[in-house]
Amino acid sequence: MMKVGDVAEKLQVPVSWIYDNWQREQIPFKKVGNRLRCRPADLERWIENLD
Repeated sequence: MMKVGDVAEKLQVPVSWIYDNWQREQIPFKKVGNRLRCRPADLERWIENLD
């Protein structure tokens, strides 16, 4: 599972952008306790569907 910082690095955006936009942009995070996590395959699928 990828952490927010990992996703930000992959997308080349600031971590603050991820926190501000993850719901609106429908980035496929799951809440694990009070933290956000993302499966690498889900993120790749999301990136592919941006176009």
